[in-house]
Amino acid sequence: MKRSITLFLLLGTAAQAQQIAPLSVEKIMRDQKWIGVAPSNFRWAADSRAVFFDWNPENKEKVEGYQVNVSSGKTEKADEKSKEAAIGINYTFSGNGSLGIAEKNGDIYLYNSKTKKEQRLTRTLERESNARFLRNGEVAFQRGENLFILDLSTNETRQLTNFVKGKPAAATDKKKALAQDIWLKGDQANLFDIIKKRNKENNPAKGIFDKTNDDPKEKPLRALYLGEKFLSGVTVSPDARYVSYKLITPPIGATNTIVPNYVTSSGYTEDIAGRTKVGEPMPTYESFIYDQQRDTVYSVHTEQIPGIKDLPDYVKDYPKQLEERKKKNEDRQVNLSGPFWNESGTAAILVADALDNKDLWILKLDAATGNLSIIDRQRDEAWIGGPGIGPRNIGWVDNNRFYFQSEASGYSHLYLANVTTGEKKQLTSGKWEVQKLQLSKDKKTFYISGNKEHPGITHFYKLDVNGGALVQLTNMKGGNEVTLSPDEKWLAINHSYMNKPWELYLQPNKAGAKAIQVTNSSSKEFNSYQWREPDLVAFKNRYGADVYARVYPAAKPHPNRPAVVFVHGAGYLQNVHYWWSQYSREYMFNNLLADNGYTVIDIDYTASSGYGRDHRTGIYRHMGGKDLTDQVDGVKMLVEKYNVNPKHVGLYGGSYGGFITLMALFTEPEVFASGGALRSVTDWAHYNHGYTSNILNEPYNDELAYKRSSPIYFADGLKGNLLMCHGMVDVNVHFQDIVRLSQRLIELGKNNWELAVYPVEDHGFVEPSGWTDEYKRIFKLFETTLKK
Repeated sequence: MKRSITLFLLLGTAAQAQQIAPLSVEKIMRDQKWIGVAPSNFRWAADSRAVFFDWNPENKEKVEGYQVNVSSGKTEKADEKSKEAAIGINYTFSGNGSLGIAEKNGDIYLYNSKTKKEQRLTRTLERESNARFLRNGEVAFQRGENLFILDLSTNETRQLTNFVKGKPAAATDKKKALAQDIWLKGDQANLFDIIKKRNKENNPAKGIFDKTNDDPKEKPLRALYLGEKFLSGVTVSPDARYVSYKLITPPIGATNTIVPNYVTSSGYTEDIAGRTKVGEPMPTYESFIYDQQRDTVYSVHTEQIPGIKDLPDYVKDYPKQLEERKKKNEDRQVNLSGPFWNESGTAAILVADALDNKDLWILKLDAATGNLSIIDRQRDEAWIGGPGIGPRNIGWVDNNRFYFQSEASGYSHLYLANVTTGEKKQLTSGKWEVQKLQLSKDKKTFYISGNKEHPGITHFYKLDVNGGALVQLTNMKGGNEVTLSPDEKWLAINHSYMNKPWELYLQPNKAGAKAIQVTNSSSKEFNSYQWREPDLVAFKNRYGADVYARVYPAAKPHPNRPAVVFVHGAGYLQNVHYWWSQYSREYMFNNLLADNGYTVIDIDYTASSGYGRDHRTGIYRHMGGKDLTDQVDGVKMLVEKYNVNPKHVGLYGGSYGGFITLMALFTEPEVFASGGALRSVTDWAHYNHGYTSNILNEPYNDELAYKRSSPIYFADGLKGNLLMCHGMVDVNVHFQDIVRLSQRLIELGKNNWELAVYPVEDHGFVEPSGWTDEYKRIFKLFETTLKK
C-alpha cells in the first residue's frame, strides 16, 4: 500500500502540537506557482515617479506588468504602451548632459534634455549599436562590424573603419604570378588598345569609398583584413583617432559533444549539439590599434606585461613538464578587455586575463605605440575570481582616477588607482565582500551591496568616492537587492527572509528611512504552514576555519535519531543565509524531513561564495577534499550538539551537490549510510572548460588533480545505499557521465545502487512530475535506510 508522506507542525511547545496544513512530496514539488509568484524585473520610470515590475498575484498562466506610484503607493496593472513610454530609453549623455544618445530596436535615438524631445537618427535594416558621444560632440556608433561617425550639426555620416573578411592576395600568390601571369597580363595590354582603355577606367587601386568622394585629396579607407578570424571589442577613443579591436582565432581540432534526445515530436532520436570538454583547444586572442591619423595598424604589446612568462606552481609536481615549459619560455596567452578611456581621452586602461586563470593585470595603454605599463596585478596560484573582479567593475571617477575590485586583502574590496601617479588606495576593508557596485551619476558616491553585517545578510550602502565611513541605507534583516531610481532619491528593494519569499519594498535613499512593503505574494496555502527559521550556526572545521550552516532540528526525533545533509550545487554559491533560498523546493523538503523525525543540516562548505578568497579557492586541485570533510565535520557537530546518531546519516544534493554525495559514499562510507546523487558530475575530465580548468587546470597538464577529484576513480569504496537520478537531455552535466559511472559500478559488482532516468529533463528539472518522482525516491531511500 502506498504510504502517504505527511508532516505535522509544532506550534508553541511540543505539548501544544497540533496538525495543520499537512504536506507531501507531491504538494511541494508541483508547479511552484502554488507558493505565490514573487515580483521581478524591476525598472524605474525615467522620471523616478514609478517602479514597473512583473508579477502574478492572481496566479494566472503568465505574469503581467504592474507599476507602483512612489508618491501615492498605489499599485496597479501597467499596459505595455504606458510602461514603455514611462521607462524610456537608457541614454548615455554628453559631457554637459544636454544631449542623450541610445539604441532602441537597432536604431539610434537622440534626446534633448532641455526640450525633452526625442529624435530618431537612423532607420536601417542593419542594426546600429554602441552609440556614444565623442569629445567634439559628434556621435560614434557601430553598424554591422564597422564604426561610423555622425556630425549632429550637418547630419553627415562618415565611415570610420573598413573591416574586410578574408585577406589580401598572399605574397606567395604574387611570386607565383611573376613568372607567367604578369608577363601575359602585360603582353595583353601591349597588344590590345581596349585592354589599356579598360585598365585605365577600372583602376584596381580605386576603392569603393572613392566612388562618392568629392575631395580628390581624401584618402580611401584602409582595409582592415580579418582573415578567417572573428572581430570583437571594437571601440573608438574620445577624439576618434584610435580604433581598437580584437581578433579571435577559433580553436582548431576541438571536438563538440552530442546529447541524444529520445522523446521527440518527430518520433526519431535527435541530437542536441553540446559543448566541448575541459582541455579541448580554446580560442586565442589578438588585440590591435588602428591609428587613423597615421593610417597605421599595430598590435598591443602583450609581451611587455610583467610576469607574462611566469609558470604556475602546480607544474612543480611534474618535473618533465616544468623542464619543457622552462625551455620553451613562451608568453602565456591573455585576453584583453577594453581599452577603457577617460572622458577627456587622455588616458586608457586595459584589463588582461591570463587564459591559465592565474593572473589579472590592469594596464595603462599608450595608444600611439601599443605599449603597456602595469598599474595593478592580481596573482592567485589557485585562480582569479571573487565578486566584482575583472573588467565589468572598472570605471573612471575623473580623468586621473579609476576604480576596481581586488581580493588582495583576502576579500573582494574597492580600490582607487591614479594613472598619473601610480598611487592605489583601498576604500573598503574587513572580512566581508563588496558584492555589487554602482557609481552615482555625479561620480561623487559609490553605492555598494555587501555582507558587512554578517556573511548571510546583504545590505545597501553608500560611500564617498574618496573613501571614509560606509553608510548603511537598508535596515531589514535578510536579503536586500536594490534598484536605485534614476534621480537616486529612491530605493526599490527586493527583500526576503529565511521563511518568507521575495517582496517589493520602497524606501527613500536615506539612512534610517523606513521601507514600505508594496507587494504581498505568498498564497494562503503557503502561509498555512509555519515554515521554519532554521538555526544559522557556525562551527570550526578540522582546519580551524569557520564554516556556516543551517540546521533544521527534528520536530520529534525518530528513535534512530537520523540526520540528513543537504549539499547545495554550483560549488561557488551561498545557501546559508537569512534570505529566501533559491533552493526553495529543497528548503521545503528539509522542513518535511525535520517533521518526519530527521535533523537536517545545509552547509556552506569550502568553495561556497560569500566568505572571501581562502574559502573560495580551498578546493583548488582537490574537489572532494575540504568541501567533503566540511560535511563530515558538520555531522560531527550534529552528533555533539543535536544528539544525532552517527550510524544513521544520509545526504543528498544536485549537480555539485550530487558530486559531493558520490564522493561521500565512495570515500566516507563509515559516515554516510545512504545518499541521493542528482545530475552529478562523476568525472571532471568530462565537464566544461570554463568552470573546471579554473579549479583543476587541464587533464593533460594536471592529471593528479583530476584523478583525486573524480568519483569514478573511487567507486570501489561504495558500501552504503546509493540512488542516482539524472536527466537524459542534460546539456550541462551530460547523461554520459552517469552512464559511465553505472558501467563502473557494474564492473565492480556493486549491488546497493540504482539509477532513475528522466527522459525529458535537462540539468534543471522543469516538469513537476520529474521533481515529484525524484524526491519521492529520495524520501523513500532515507525512510528505508536511516530508520531501520
